[in-house]
Amino acid sequence: MKKLINIYQLGAKELRSLFHDTVLLIAVIYSFSFGIYSAANGISHELHNTAIAIVDEDRSPLSRRIADAFRPPYFRQPQLIAIEAVDAAMDSGLYTFVIDIPPDFEKNVVAGRYPELQVNVDATAVNQAGIGDGYIQNIIGGEIREFIQGFRGPAPLPVELLTRVKFNPNLTTSWFVSVMELINNITLLSMVLTGAALMRERERGTIEHLLVMPLTPFEIMAAKVWANGLIVLVAAGLSLWLVITGLLQVQITGSIPLFLGGTALYLFSSTAMGIFFATVARSMPQLGLLFILIVLPMNILSGGSSPRESMPEILQTIMQFAPSTHFVTFAQAILYRGAGFAVVWPNYAAVSLIGAVFFIAALARLRKSITLSI
Repeated sequence: MKKLINIYQLGAKELRSLFHDTVLLIAVIYSFSFGIYSAANGISHELHNTAIAIVDEDRSPLSRRIADAFRPPYFRQPQLIAIEAVDAAMDSGLYTFVIDIPPDFEKNVVAGRYPELQVNVDATAVNQAGIGDGYIQNIIGGEIREFIQGFRGPAPLPVELLTRVKFNPNLTTSWFVSVMELINNITLLSMVLTGAALMRERERGTIEHLLVMPLTPFEIMAAKVWANGLIVLVAAGLSLWLVITGLLQVQITGSIPLFLGGTALYLFSSTAMGIFFATVARSMPQLGLLFILIVLPMNILSGGSSPRESMPEILQTIMQFAPSTHFVTFAQAILYRGAGFAVVWPNYAAVSLIGAVFFIAALARLRKSITLSI
């Protein structure tokens, strides 16, 4: 009971210390509010307001029809330019797409000669280039079919193809980006807060005050884990409620308590990792560099930015030992697909096991560093 009281009082001290640290407090508030909102609305995988120009060498009703088909919000109003201005416009980045409609285009289409139409794409804007090329093909193809056949749809096929998009029917980028940004910020903030808390104790000399008290390294570490983990858990829950489901209107289909329970398990792992890194680093700048080398690859390779199946097999195997991989897996399963505990319990078990390993390793490192300090 005395150990539990010590852990509680030390944790309360950590909370008071954090609330008096203006920079870290602002970082927590920003990361779980405006940081998620700006990432969800600033990063878009859809086509939006794309600059496009048209070289109309045909000047026929069909060419004008094609030019009028490109409308907001996908494209800006098309600009008519001369053929001589194409290279300079593309080199200067004025347009992402330039469509060149050749002379006698309509005449050749009506005669069934299959004329060629050129689409110049600036692939430095890689997202818009890949998606926009498909949009342009569909728009031009639809206008030509409607012009020739009298109706826009393709000829009827003997098989009816039905496409059903699950979990994100409108393919809205913000639904995916906002949740992934929340997951990434949980990883980053939990490690930074615990690592910075221990490093702050060492740099300010308050670690010596703890050493003269009847406290064990386990009590010191457990207090930092629960206090900083609680801050991140509460901030994540409020962000999920106020920002993601409230402000961004993201449809969460799964159990939020189940997700927060898994998040608590993951915070046990990530906070232990933060303390472990703080025992390795000798100063706050070294700790920051260590986080760059560890946290960024964890966020990128855990499956939140791109599917793990598209990565090399050796990276997939290595990332199985990172708790963030299992966290992303069960978070997506719960929040997007409405999975229950029967589906995600293997990831819960993996996160708990990895967390226990890091907790034991961090505790051993902390005991060693305290012994050296004595």
